[in-house]
Amino acid sequence: MTVRQRSQTARGDGIVGRSAITSVAPDLIATATLVIETDGLGFVEFTREASRFITEAGAKEGVLGLFLRHTSASLVIQENADSDVRTDLVTALDRIAPANAAWVHTVEGPDDMPAHVKAMVTGVSLHVPVIDGGLALGTWQGLYLAEHRNKPHRREVVLQFIGSRG
Repeated sequence: MTVRQRSQTARGDGIVGRSAITSVAPDLIATATLVIETDGLGFVEFTREASRFITEAGAKEGVLGLFLRHTSASLVIQENADSDVRTDLVTALDRIAPANAAWVHTVEGPDDMPAHVKAMVTGVSLHVPVIDGGLALGTWQGLYLAEHRNKPHRREVVLQFIGSRG
């Protein structure tokens, strides 16, 4: 059996089905900038604000693009039920990029270069499907800005919906 044959066999074993395909012609591009003030290192959930943007834009079907205009913070989709998850994520990211790793770039402080590495690993953009006027997030998923600096910062997230009107 070839690698391709094994892949096809394994892939088909767990697939249960697929929903019907829907299609719409995009007739709306809506954009806004969300300003988030952080308290320093940690996560700030902004799912409600993103949902409010979708509602106020009159969105029906399409995609919400999110882009963070910074290099020492990031955007993530994570569990929003148990705050211990976010605590453990901060710990895990600190293990990946510790402040005491003898970084060369230290002009903005010892937490800056680790923050850049953490942002590179987690990313500064997301996209979320919008279905029937709502974000198609899973039951326990939320949108978060991950602040990787120790001190409070003012961050900007560009929200852009592309799709059809409601």
